[in-house]
Amino acid sequence: MKNPHSPPSPQPPTGVFLASALLALATLSGCADMSGIAPRAQLRDARATGLQAGASFEAPQDWWRGFGDAQLDALMDQALAGNPGLAQAGARVARAQAFADQAQATQGPRLDAGLDASRQRYSANGLYPPGVAGATIGVETARLTGSWELDFFGKNRAALQAALGQAEAAHADAQAARLLLASRVAQGYFQLARLQAQQAVAARTLAQREEMLRLVQRRLGAGLDTRLELRQSQGALPEARQQIEALREQEALARNALGALISDQETAQAITPKALTAIRQIAIPSHIPADLLGRRPDVAAARWRVEAAMDDVAVARAQFYPNVSLTAFVGLSSIVLDRFIEAGSREWSAGPALRLPLFDSGRLRANLRGKTADLDTAVESYNAALLEAVRDAADQLASGASIERQIAQQRQAGAAAEDAYAIAQKRYDAGLANYLQVLAAETQVLAQRRQAVDLAARRLDNQAAAMRALGGGFAAPLPVATAQH
Repeated sequence: MKNPHSPPSPQPPTGVFLASALLALATLSGCADMSGIAPRAQLRDARATGLQAGASFEAPQDWWRGFGDAQLDALMDQALAGNPGLAQAGARVARAQAFADQAQATQGPRLDAGLDASRQRYSANGLYPPGVAGATIGVETARLTGSWELDFFGKNRAALQAALGQAEAAHADAQAARLLLASRVAQGYFQLARLQAQQAVAARTLAQREEMLRLVQRRLGAGLDTRLELRQSQGALPEARQQIEALREQEALARNALGALISDQETAQAITPKALTAIRQIAIPSHIPADLLGRRPDVAAARWRVEAAMDDVAVARAQFYPNVSLTAFVGLSSIVLDRFIEAGSREWSAGPALRLPLFDSGRLRANLRGKTADLDTAVESYNAALLEAVRDAADQLASGASIERQIAQQRQAGAAAEDAYAIAQKRYDAGLANYLQVLAAETQVLAQRRQAVDLAARRLDNQAAAMRALGGGFAAPLPVATAQH
């Protein structure tokens, strides 16, 4: 029989208890099985898309200033400062950063303060002692409570990395929205310049056809032409006017679209774009640069989402392991108000808390399967973004090279038409040809001028599109795995 006066048995230290409990819980963790759940999708690397090591291409973030058009620069500044789409993207960045800050906060200790005061009537027929039974007594409690989760298995660290990855993705998305807006403003401005130049050519075409009609009328009066030539000349006038009206409609729509981009319809309606020939060209590479993946914000966003999904899977796996935390409180508690602050009212508690899922009807496995499927989705989204980025860049560079060749051919054709027109004019002045031949030669000149306007606008439009396809000056750190690819 144990001696009632013998000293109490020594208690094991808290650290020994915690280590023993962790060992026991780790042994039991096999009850929550995560086997057989793994991602299937594989990340593509740059070599799989045909990108080879070579020279890089770096453009300034304000690449549009290379066109040398102060009016375009002002429109761009206005668009980037007041576009609602960019404001939404900025709000998404702020929200993602707030989630990251929240995840960061879970890694540190937490301290709460509480003060409770209540009155309670205790049962006279219960287990309460005399003086309490049947009495109405006030209970006052003041307590500081602290807790700190010990992240032995990396759940909170993985959650933080996932939140940081989402924040990086949101930032890259905002940059992609900025780049898309800039390219659309530049292209809208060039479209407006093209339409105004085409209207000038169309106006000359209408004037030429009016001259031709007057000439045919005089020839008909002299018996040199028939009513067939007259009706053909008369029909050409409404056709020319219809072309002018169509161009005016396109200009109105282009101004409306530009006004929406810069959030200012009044400015868009009043703007007079610079002549296409007065706008400088910007240099674009002839081949896809090897560092394209790091220059495209949409690809960077997709890759950061893969990283975040990987960390989410790590969080889901960590939930199969023990959750260990330290909790403590200190405070005062009394059922007699005037004794509330006495030393005898003090109370405290401190110790570890351990939790381990043993049987949850498959909830953890279902969550892990879902997070793994999310990872597969993110990987395939990245692969799709990568392939689309390479195709987009290749298309823009191929179009740019083709446009330059077309411009070279058009210049030759335009020069030939101008020469033919000059010869026809000289023959007419010398009395060797009639004026119809001069007007016919001018028709070819006007056709070449229309084509020259279109090609000049296409060249500028392609350069803006190429800057978007090549990243437009975006540069941000990518996850290590992507950098290695």
